[in-house]
Amino acid sequence: MITTANIKNGVNVDQLVDTINAVQENPELAKFEFRAKNNWIEGGHCVTSIQDYYGVGQEHPVRKDSFTMEADHVEVLLGKDQAPNPAEIVLHALGSCLTGAMAYHAAANGIDIEGVESKLHGDVDLHGFLGLDPEVRKGYNGITVKFKVKSDASEEQLRALSQFSPVFDMITNPTPVTIEFEK
Repeated sequence: MITTANIKNGVNVDQLVDTINAVQENPELAKFEFRAKNNWIEGGHCVTSIQDYYGVGQEHPVRKDSFTMEADHVEVLLGKDQAPNPAEIVLHALGSCLTGAMAYHAAANGIDIEGVESKLHGDVDLHGFLGLDPEVRKGYNGITVKFKVKSDASEEQLRALSQFSPVFDMITNPTPVTIEFEK
């Protein structure tokens, strides 16, 4: 007997339901730790490598591939424009996570999505970063995400589904960050 996977929006819904059930039975399986190692090259140019993580109750020391990402700054901000700047990478992370959350949760709810495109922009005032005005925020003053989604779902449904995004949560709610130094 040949069986086919229950795939919706590129998500194996049967595996998703199995994952949800497993986490409900054993809440410790939901705890993950993602890791990144960043190395400075020069100026604003850095390279981050991502390899291992902890999840589903165990260490995952090796992936098929190690991932690397570079960041630099645009030339007018004294960089060499060799890679996206960190603020642009945040937009990438947010857009990707909102889209992924929408697709996964739509699949779990039986909603078909045929296509998703998003455009993001964030506004920054350099007075904060440059230390010229302590009243001006150093980061984005705001981020706008505009979606174009091909689906029968309503805008309200899609908005609710997308907001399951962990990166959306990290950006819209303060995330404690601890900075430590080693010698």
